[in-house]
Amino acid sequence: MAKDVLGTVYETLLCSPGMNEAVKVDLKINRKTVLMLGSILERGLSSKDADVLPGLIDVIPKDIVEELRAIAGDCLQKAGLTELSEKLKGLAGK
Repeated sequence: MAKDVLGTVYETLLCSPGMNEAVKVDLKINRKTVLMLGSILERGLSSKDADVLPGLIDVIPKDIVEELRAIAGDCLQKAGLTELSEKLKGLAGK
């Protein structure tokens, strides 16, 4: 029951006026943080475990998932960490 309510809240928030407006976010973060952010985003978006973010994973539209993955990839690329991130993913998968 609580999962359904939480899902409804997230869906309502995502449909709120102004949520589709583009915003510019200027970040200056170190490479260590970029690497961790990329890893956390990928793990969260790939997770099928409802305990990670109960209700949220089920209601995220596919286009937002792809946009979040693109943002993570862009951050890694700009920090010069794409290859390192891929190698770390390979190690984690073994």
